[in-house]
Amino acid sequence: MAIGFDYGTANCSVAHLVESSVEQIPLVGENCYISSTLCAPTAETVSEYLFRCLGIRPANEVGEAVLRRAIKMNREEGIEVDTGDVLFGEQALNLYLEDPKDVYYIKSPKSFLGGMGLRDVQLSFFEDLVCAMMSNVKRQAECHLGETVTQTVIGRPVNFLGRGGEASNLQAEGILRRAANRAGFKDVEFQFEPVAAGLEFESTLTEDKNVLVVDIGGGTTDCSYIQMGPSWVGKADRQASLIAHTGQLVGGNDLDIYIAFRRFMHAFGMGTKRHNGLDIPVTQFWNPIAINDVQAQRKFYAHDNLKELTMLTKEALEPEKVVRLAKLHKETLGYAIIREAEKAKIALEESNDYRAMLDLFSEQVGIEVSAADMAVAIDNPTKKIQALVKEAAQQAGTQPDAIFMTGGSARSTVLRAAVQQVLPDIPVVAGNYFGSVTAGLARWADVCYR
Repeated sequence: MAIGFDYGTANCSVAHLVESSVEQIPLVGENCYISSTLCAPTAETVSEYLFRCLGIRPANEVGEAVLRRAIKMNREEGIEVDTGDVLFGEQALNLYLEDPKDVYYIKSPKSFLGGMGLRDVQLSFFEDLVCAMMSNVKRQAECHLGETVTQTVIGRPVNFLGRGGEASNLQAEGILRRAANRAGFKDVEFQFEPVAAGLEFESTLTEDKNVLVVDIGGGTTDCSYIQMGPSWVGKADRQASLIAHTGQLVGGNDLDIYIAFRRFMHAFGMGTKRHNGLDIPVTQFWNPIAINDVQAQRKFYAHDNLKELTMLTKEALEPEKVVRLAKLHKETLGYAIIREAEKAKIALEESNDYRAMLDLFSEQVGIEVSAADMAVAIDNPTKKIQALVKEAAQQAGTQPDAIFMTGGSARSTVLRAAVQQVLPDIPVVAGNYFGSVTAGLARWADVCYR
């Protein structure tokens, strides 16, 4: 049996085709979406969990070395890995929020894929994270369907990171493929996420059109200019219909990060000075919330950096603020700060004002955020998204008949207006913001494996 698998930055979802209709498959109760999050007692638990609890072996010698090291470290810590030690989705988030300091928590590991300059052992560990999440989704889907799923089409962005070019994309796709194979998928194909969303939109058309698909997901924004309609439906060779593609690592995570950076981090001392008149380094405020940057996270949460933060607190003119930064480090609160920024982003789609509450355990910090504040805060990622839309239209050389916007962040009125500003005379349409990619992947899976 074949399914479409949207291994997303924010959420994962799967679907299959039943008599020409797409059916999404529940993964958590009746919910068809599971947050792309994972929680475990330690990072090493994940690798041993795959081997000991699921019978999934590493794909190569590097993976075997990572597993041996994980087993050794878990034994030294007195950790006996059990099936219930690794949690996913909302369960993982809730456990992290209860006690951030004493658990390993990760959100959106897809954001790390394609990173250049990483060691083989780091890449192998990312593969274990992806494999654990894919295996969980596969098992939940099979439980609902009552049959084994062995074939899948996985969505991928046009560019995972961009900085490493095609080498970056090949590295990321390789991790996804190996993880999927290890999770039990025998046949794995890939499709660009905006193309998949376009295939779903195409199923609603009664005439051929040129459509610019703008997919603003949790981690990336991807644009595909596609010729689509009844003439193309069901064709296995779509190459002639795919006119242009652009993509970059800018999406919902970036919106959350910029909201947190521009609106929240002043409460932690950003913009204040030391007694000698020097500013506190801005990287100390960016790194803890840059959840899609492995190196930034490592630098901030390094043990030596706590000494630096303690020194900065003593030197600060407003130490009561900077001490919160040290608290953020000690309690590993970066993800919790981003979670509150995400809640602000969502709330401000329905209201002009939102009062964010940052829970630092020892105190609650309230920060007012307006819709106008948010628009200013996300100006940088907004301009990047506009540039991608403009580039795709320029590559195509013709104006599209319609712009199809999809992805969770495409709900943003700020971003929709920004896209419309680039192509002011083109109608903007939308479908299922969260499900279009998944549905299109299911349709493509039916074509690939029929």
